[in-house]
Amino acid sequence: MMPPWKYLGLETGKWTIVPQKLAIKSNIRTLADVQQLCGSLNGVRSWLGLTTEDLDPLFHLLKGGEELNSLRTFTQEARAALEKVQDCMATRQANRCKSDLPFKFIILSKLPHLHGMIIQWKKADKSKKDKDCRDPLLIIVWVFLSHHWSKRMTRAQELVAELIPKARTQIRELAGYDFECIHIPIEVNSGQITKGMLEHLLHENEALQFALDSYTGQMSIHRPAHKIFREQNQFKLSLKSVQNRRPLKALTVFTDPSGASHKSVMTWKDPQTQQWEKDIVKVEGSPQVAELAAVVRAFQKFPEPSNLVRDSAYVAGVVSRAEQGVLSEVFNSALFNLLSKLVNLISHREQQFYVMHIRPHTYLPGFIAEGSRRADALAVPVEMVPLPNIFEQAKISPSFFTRMHQA
Repeated sequence: MMPPWKYLGLETGKWTIVPQKLAIKSNIRTLADVQQLCGSLNGVRSWLGLTTEDLDPLFHLLKGGEELNSLRTFTQEARAALEKVQDCMATRQANRCKSDLPFKFIILSKLPHLHGMIIQWKKADKSKKDKDCRDPLLIIVWVFLSHHWSKRMTRAQELVAELIPKARTQIRELAGYDFECIHIPIEVNSGQITKGMLEHLLHENEALQFALDSYTGQMSIHRPAHKIFREQNQFKLSLKSVQNRRPLKALTVFTDPSGASHKSVMTWKDPQTQQWEKDIVKVEGSPQVAELAAVVRAFQKFPEPSNLVRDSAYVAGVVSRAEQGVLSEVFNSALFNLLSKLVNLISHREQQFYVMHIRPHTYLPGFIAEGSRRADALAVPVEMVPLPNIFEQAKISPSFFTRMHQA
């Protein structure tokens, strides 16, 4: 008959919604204990705004032994995370929807822990004593990304593209219609997002095209003016890119690995001397690791505009995703170090570059095929012995065979 109403684990008051009182089990001893704790927190995080970054030290305790009774010990970071959880449970809540107000969606935080917030914005009534009436911001629900990503390296645009359909699905189930406005903070000089910027954004990433499919509402690059958004870590999606879609009139570098010899090769034709130069380093690990090492050296050696040609689709794909990329967990330390260096080099690079993938061993004529063949030859396990001078060999042969006959 009157608030608060308790239903499905939630407590609905006159203006707000909070989870029903949850007992936090802090005497964690086993994997099963951690699983139950994280499962409970995962169920209430969308009402309390518990981000993946907040809960990450607790999630980390789930890794390790597979036995349910395998021992677990709270780290200092995990205890600090649990304290934050308890504080959020005491101070945060979601708001009840107002049927006469449109819904908005805003993307917050910093990479890699992006999350979003479904909100409504009402006129603040300063005359009322109730602070919930005075605050114009109504937080309806928080939207979070999965703790696990499907790709080893993910671009910021793809993370944004995962958040948007999640939020659109929730709002359709809640209200039956779409958002009035989606706020995607973008790094631009002007005030509002233009049609050209949006087209560029969509052209950059197919996932964003699907995420915004049939969306007819507004797009904004600004957060609403509220202290909660000033307190949040700032995230801005950059539209600038140092990777060019067309070949550059610049130095071309060829890379190639060898799994047998563990050679990591890069070669290029010096524009001044017109001589072919090479850089060969032995790198233990898979051919992918060896080639990534060559690509990293190429970006370190040539900060000026350049073209990168190689015959590995894997490496070409990694390079194309490295700018402002976010790495998931990689257990191979050598691979992780190389990927981290690549992301850092490309994300802080000032000059443009172009990546070209070609089919190996095509035996075509021209400069590109020649560079690829040279890289292949440098990567073979045994050094190629230069062919002898045919004319000198012809002079030597008669006397050689005469001496052999006399002997």
